[in-house]
Amino acid sequence: MSIFSPGRYVASVDRIDLDDLWAQGKRAILLDRDNTLVPRDRATAPAEVASWLDRAREKGFSLYMVSNNWHRDQVERSASELGLGSICFALKPLPFALARALRHLDVPRDAAVMVGDQLYTDVWAGNFAGIDSILVKPQTTVDLWYTQIFRIFERRALKGVPCEE
Repeated sequence: MSIFSPGRYVASVDRIDLDDLWAQGKRAILLDRDNTLVPRDRATAPAEVASWLDRAREKGFSLYMVSNNWHRDQVERSASELGLGSICFALKPLPFALARALRHLDVPRDAAVMVGDQLYTDVWAGNFAGIDSILVKPQTTVDLWYTQIFRIFERRALKGVPCEE
């Protein structure tokens, strides 16, 4: 696997197999907010995402939101509603916020996975930090203008990469 590629590409967060992650020795899941947990055009996460997070907690996973969103109130409100600790303005793909989240959770990087909807922020941050990564399809096509530009390059980079439905 290239440092620029996701370990897995999955249709949505709630389609990630928690039993499989647990069997791989993963004990912490770091999650992006916008278009991963919460659609960019909504204020709250869909019920199936909240339910998946509940199942992850029941299984014993430690969870943490690591978001590039600089609106602290949005990130903290979503994190609180979903029962997660959070870091906003994470500056991904720089790996420092991910390392901070792992220190907070007291989990080594080989026992963690980073889940997000953007190749050039979430996946790269995980890979640069030495954390396995899972790319999910964005929940909506609504994005910031500069993210829309990155999406063009993402589509080219992911051409031929199978997505687990």
